[in-house]
Amino acid sequence: MNQQQLIQKIENSLYKGFIDQNKPVSSQFKPKLLTNKHHESVLSTLLQELKTCKTFYFSVAFITEGGLATLKTMLYDLKQKGIKGRILTSTFLNFNQPKMFKELLKLDNVEVRLTGEKGFHAKGYIFEHKNYYSLIVGSSNLTDSALKANYEWNVFLTSMENGEIINHFKNQFENAWDVAIPLTEEWIADYKQIHELQPFVKSASLNALELDTKYLTNSLSDALSIKPNKMQSVALDQLKELRATGAKKGLIISATGTGKTYLSAFDVRNFAPQKMLFIVHREQILKKAMQDYRKILGGYDDDFGILSGNSKNVNAKYLFATIQTVSKDNYLQQFAKDQFDYILIDEVHKAGADSYLKVINYFTPKFLLGMTATPERTDNFNIYELFDYNIAYEIRLQAALEEDMLCPFHYFGVLDYEKDGELINEAAELRKLVSEERVRHIIEKINYYGYSGDRVKGLMFCSQKDETYELSAALNLAGLKTIALTGDSSQEEREVAIRKLETGELQYILTVDIFNEGIDIPFLNQIVMLRQTQSSIIFIQQLGRGLRIHDSKEFVTIIDFIGNYKNNYLIPIALSGDQSMNKDNVRRKTVNTDYISGVSTINFEEIAKKRIFDAINNTNLSTMKILKDAYTEVKNRLGKIPSLNNFIEQNSLDPEVIIGYSDNYYNFLLKMKEDIPTLNDYEQSVLTMVSKEFLNGKRIHEIILIESLLEDEYLPKADYIQKLRDFGTYVDEETIKSVETIFSLQFFVQNDIKKYGFKPIIEIDNRNYKFNEEVQESIRDSNFRRYIEDIIKCAYIKNEKYDKAKALTLYEKYSRRDACRLLNWPHDDSSTIYGYRAKYNTCPIFVTYHKKDEIETSQAYGDEFISPELFRWFTRNRLTLDSNEVKTILSYKESGMKIYLFTKKDDGEGSDFYYLGEVDIAEDSARNELMPDGKGKELPVVTMNLVLEQPVQYDIYHYLVEE
Repeated sequence: MNQQQLIQKIENSLYKGFIDQNKPVSSQFKPKLLTNKHHESVLSTLLQELKTCKTFYFSVAFITEGGLATLKTMLYDLKQKGIKGRILTSTFLNFNQPKMFKELLKLDNVEVRLTGEKGFHAKGYIFEHKNYYSLIVGSSNLTDSALKANYEWNVFLTSMENGEIINHFKNQFENAWDVAIPLTEEWIADYKQIHELQPFVKSASLNALELDTKYLTNSLSDALSIKPNKMQSVALDQLKELRATGAKKGLIISATGTGKTYLSAFDVRNFAPQKMLFIVHREQILKKAMQDYRKILGGYDDDFGILSGNSKNVNAKYLFATIQTVSKDNYLQQFAKDQFDYILIDEVHKAGADSYLKVINYFTPKFLLGMTATPERTDNFNIYELFDYNIAYEIRLQAALEEDMLCPFHYFGVLDYEKDGELINEAAELRKLVSEERVRHIIEKINYYGYSGDRVKGLMFCSQKDETYELSAALNLAGLKTIALTGDSSQEEREVAIRKLETGELQYILTVDIFNEGIDIPFLNQIVMLRQTQSSIIFIQQLGRGLRIHDSKEFVTIIDFIGNYKNNYLIPIALSGDQSMNKDNVRRKTVNTDYISGVSTINFEEIAKKRIFDAINNTNLSTMKILKDAYTEVKNRLGKIPSLNNFIEQNSLDPEVIIGYSDNYYNFLLKMKEDIPTLNDYEQSVLTMVSKEFLNGKRIHEIILIESLLEDEYLPKADYIQKLRDFGTYVDEETIKSVETIFSLQFFVQNDIKKYGFKPIIEIDNRNYKFNEEVQESIRDSNFRRYIEDIIKCAYIKNEKYDKAKALTLYEKYSRRDACRLLNWPHDDSSTIYGYRAKYNTCPIFVTYHKKDEIETSQAYGDEFISPELFRWFTRNRLTLDSNEVKTILSYKESGMKIYLFTKKDDGEGSDFYYLGEVDIAEDSARNELMPDGKGKELPVVTMNLVLEQPVQYDIYHYLVEE
């Protein structure tokens, strides 16, 4: 947009912000309040402004390592683009830590100075863009809590370069900057001495700052008696309720680090057994569990005993046993079958092994409790069945973070070492994995992204044994203190290494195959992943090693080296917990990571993010194996054949993925080898139509009609219209007619008509709707009816994300065929739309933003965003301003024609496009131009600028435009 247009938009935005809130203006520049509530954090806005700025100036009194960590990936990406900035900060109240200042020195593209201004308490962020400035000013310092979690008040403003306000802030900054001193290593050394002599006083004055309550509570925790946390209290109540039903078994599913051991000890205290047996798979865990139980249960030392390879205290009231020992006949037979009132099994996902089943089948306790963070299995053993499908309590990673039960984490997806355009991949030779260049690259990244605490205490997960040993040796030669541990390492070697890591004799343990689970190292402050992600389960297990809360750290740094791996698509799946296998969901979870709660953040370097998108595009997420594994997991959990709706309830497969694979759920169950009642061919055709056309919930009108006819044989048209109004959706004659053409099959092409059974499933008789006779007969059968009702439930849930008042919802995805139906076209003309089609007084435009390199030159249109609200669009070639087709489009206002813009990043996204809204054509923007035909000649084409009703949402905009 030109300068005058920009000025007009900012003027309008200021009018809305300061004179009349009802003035309709672009949301890009309007003043707003940032509070960290309602899905718009200070951090997200700050990152958005950084991403598009030419330079930036921060004036902040307080900075924490966690706050700095939230920006490190963005600042690295800006460095790659040559973008620099300045930060002005202070030593006010000695709050800023010496180590934080060292972290600031790592930022090569950021100049830092320290003001000597007494009482410096400023909090402002200035961003210089191409033609304007933006400003965030208010209560947020550069701390992770202030940027993402605390309830803050910050004003966001936009200004032209000559605006008085922005110049006032800039002048204040420059004046303070000119007399401030540069940050240097020498200054930090001096400050460290002063800081240690005059520590920051933790007093009631903290209430004036945005510090977390942990600063006040940590020192008190040891003096307080141990009480159940919020999660444990809820779980204990549910265990009590479960036993009240007569249940003798229960399963606890709880994320690593949420206190499963304490929870079980509290429950044992409530249960008060005469004798208890606690079973684990490793002696190291056993000793720690016994210590925790002593804290909760109290009593005499003789009450607690261990049964393992090194200890045989079988007479203890509370016996802690390794499965390897207790499962041996000579020990198992020593106990009566009812010897223990209460038996607990930790890491119970291993209980499918013969040793566990042998013990479980031998004993007859009054109650058996299983505990795990990851009940999912790939060997088809049903853990849920083993516990009579009694899930007493479940809390996964996302919920645990929301409840502040885990240590916050900052995840950084970084690009692995690349040489001559070749990235580390699954087949990389050992020499590449341990080359001097890769070692240097690893050290640069782990130093840049850092850690919380006085010294690094890290765990590196490698891809193979040889790499583990040789990489450890190479890192040691480079000056680090590391050790390699594998499955060949003894228990004693592991314990010694962990002690050395805690005391500082080691900085890193490098490992493969071990430490994924069943190990408690709460002081870990950095996790480094140097291998491809094999499964989302293992990914979360490894990330979870650092999530235990410990006094020595405020957060844990996760550094994931992303190579050219086929499984990169698993990273957003694992981090988000989204198991839908819906590619669009996975892409969105990569682009927008706001789903992570609290102060935790997920950050991808831009190039690393592209590797994930490549993997998503190149991977089939609906293979038989993926679908069958997910199906088996849900079936095992429920103990029955699941419905489509059950997959939604269990946060598993997206039903649309299932339907895309098999047309209808009946076919899918047959492919899963289920023995189910037979449907005839026509019933399958009807089921396919209802599944493929309506389950997605993009238009609820058809679903409401089907649901109504399940209740009554006839539905008057007037009653149908009233039902739509009661639901709150839009109603007009064109949409009603469109619904009728769908059910009459008149809308569909011949192939679909054949697939859907050749005849209308709903007929109109004297302004009454009714199912045809065959469908009426079929729905009397409860089996067929259940399939239809299941689809209806799913469609209502799916419809919740769509705007009830409009046919199309911003930023949702639609195919050309969807557009034909939702814009009420009488026929499916999607095969003739190509890039666009002006028809029935509508003109949907479909743009693939990044064309394939091999596309013909004559088809390589230069469609592009000029700004988030302005799109330069090309018509088909061989057209001019005098062409009838172009005249029709340009006269859209006179004819009342609506123009809609749909865009996708590339062909790897499939057939669906993001809906970006209704557009206007910028006045006087249409031009005759020429484009090469690839044969040395030029073809005429018309270009014009499309003005969007709203600027494209930040995350989607950058996803679309970036290479």
